[in-house]
Amino acid sequence: MTTDQVLDARQRHVSLYTDLSKMVRERGLLRRRYAYYWTRITLAIAAFVGIWVGVFMLGNSWFQLIFAAALGVVVTQFGFLGHDGAHQQIFASARWNEWTSRVLSAVFAGLSYGWWKNKHNRHHAAPNQVGRDPDIAPGAIAFTPEIVAERTGFAGWFARHQGWLFFPLLTLEGVNLHIASVRTLLRPGAVAHQRAEAAMVLVRLVTYVVVLLILLPPGKASAFIGLQMGLFGLCLGASFAPNHKGMPIVPATMKIDFLRRQVLMSRNVRGGVFVDFVMGGLNYQIEHHLFPSMPRPNLKRVQPLVREYCAEHAVNYNEVGLFQSYGIVIDYLNNVGLRARDPFSCPLVSQLRD
Repeated sequence: MTTDQVLDARQRHVSLYTDLSKMVRERGLLRRRYAYYWTRITLAIAAFVGIWVGVFMLGNSWFQLIFAAALGVVVTQFGFLGHDGAHQQIFASARWNEWTSRVLSAVFAGLSYGWWKNKHNRHHAAPNQVGRDPDIAPGAIAFTPEIVAERTGFAGWFARHQGWLFFPLLTLEGVNLHIASVRTLLRPGAVAHQRAEAAMVLVRLVTYVVVLLILLPPGKASAFIGLQMGLFGLCLGASFAPNHKGMPIVPATMKIDFLRRQVLMSRNVRGGVFVDFVMGGLNYQIEHHLFPSMPRPNLKRVQPLVREYCAEHAVNYNEVGLFQSYGIVIDYLNNVGLRARDPFSCPLVSQLRD
């Protein structure tokens, strides 16, 4: 293929997203959904307050664990709302989105908006790309064959069985998110509006622990915190895990147009209203990656258009059921060391390599 042909192919690939984006705008699918979000925020706050009223009224009882489980689910919803605000989905004003996300994340979930946004933006810019996507960087779980190859002994054994251990480990994800948030906020100059954000997060976390220790004996308070944190981490992690794990890993030097970068590395999860709720709209991952500022309720409406458009232009659109997606994640993580060294192979994209 000549240089002119390669440039022409790249131009056509760029125009693919431009044309799709134009159709989406013309159909009004990027318009704000204020009633939806005000309702969601109000209900989430009401549920949060109601749970704590119940905790105070119940007093010293093991039935408090029911409230702990409910709190874990509700805090997950605040995580989803913070995610939407960070993506400019809620309001037309960038400032309103930023502060709404900051307050919802810090006050109700105890997480740092600034830390999470920085990490998540890098993921959106290059999903599943080695060296660029922080979600596949080396950590407790090895997401690429290169990372697995470096691990020996217990670490090597763990990597070979990490698929089965992945979901149990998610029960610790809530604690991990809190630790990462606090570490970031204690590092000078790490995020914008750091003092305000640090005050909200630290007051929220300290107050949470102190109130429970005042109301409950240490054992019950610890059980409450453990269950709430574990369920929060599991719910949040299980919502993000199916979206990209087990999808192609993009080599660090590969260049690919925006539409294919977002579609080919993402996976949708079908399942109806229940899945929409428990995954916070992240089950429409392809549409979310293509249009990150699109309000959550519009993702379902744009899905038929995106799916048809991808079929028309021979771009693979991946969608599976919820439990099938978890099976794929487990299988991939257990066998990641056996996968091809360059698992992303596509003749079309190979034309766009350096």
